[in-house]
Amino acid sequence: MSIPVKAFLALFGLTFTTAVDAQGTAPTDLDRSEAVFQIPTTEDTSLLWRISGANVSNPSYLFGTIHLIPAEDYFLQSHVIQSMNDVDEVLFEVDPREMTNPATMMGMMNKINMRNDTSLRDLLPAARYDSVKTYFTDMGLPFMFFERMKPMFLSAMVGQDMGAGNPFGGGAEEGGTKSYELELTKIAEAGEKQISGLETIDFQLGLFDSIPYTVQAEMLFQAIENDMGSQMEEGDSQFDQMVDMYKRKSVAEMSALITSESEGFGDFEEMLVIRRNESWVPNIIDRLASLPSMYAVGAGHLGGEHGVIALLRAEGYSVEPVYE
Repeated sequence: MSIPVKAFLALFGLTFTTAVDAQGTAPTDLDRSEAVFQIPTTEDTSLLWRISGANVSNPSYLFGTIHLIPAEDYFLQSHVIQSMNDVDEVLFEVDPREMTNPATMMGMMNKINMRNDTSLRDLLPAARYDSVKTYFTDMGLPFMFFERMKPMFLSAMVGQDMGAGNPFGGGAEEGGTKSYELELTKIAEAGEKQISGLETIDFQLGLFDSIPYTVQAEMLFQAIENDMGSQMEEGDSQFDQMVDMYKRKSVAEMSALITSESEGFGDFEEMLVIRRNESWVPNIIDRLASLPSMYAVGAGHLGGEHGVIALLRAEGYSVEPVYE
């Protein structure tokens, strides 16, 4: 079973966002052996989690997002909005306002292509390359303009409605989809909350370079194969299954699926998930005593033994699910 690339990108906010820290390295003082005993269970069905502790006067919150979700599946419970009213700042993986800034988007365009004039034709056997080219051509895209694009960006386009606008989901509602980050930004702005990001855009663009292009190309091919297969079968696609998990608010299931499906792709999960989680936690801890905040990050970052919840608990903080 191939890794659900589109679902992975959606749950980890990796369409056009990210970073580890300023140096791109993970801290070394977090004890993973302690975190393994602190993981959420399948009974902890909540996307909203309250963070408290001995030195925390007012609690902060974690909220698991999904970058894009079909509009008919979008939901936002009242207690999530209330928690936003109770904090001073909302932090995302990257400030979503950057994604609607034309100057920022223009500056990104020269960074989404592979280095050294590498093209997808260099990375895939001829038959697989032809399959990928045919897939995007049939979607109405002039593939010559995409051949040098980093394959993971192309993976984000798999299954998208290209007639609906930005294939990367840059708008709040395009092609029948909605973005939690952009919807939450509207609410935060209406409440005059501070808005910022845990990460920078530039780092994510560089992060994709840490995953071998050959691995990215293989993942792209498998994503297309899976999409084509789901079109021919009556069963739900992997992305549909991930959306179902999100609607059931099962952060444990989402994390477990990503871990199992990442096997065989080298350091994929280590680079895109674990190291990022470990870099966020000290930042969150530094702010807990002074500034109550909501941290709205991809839901796939919350569960599991290397998830943000387990890592915070291992540092002595109480992180409990909030139910309506």
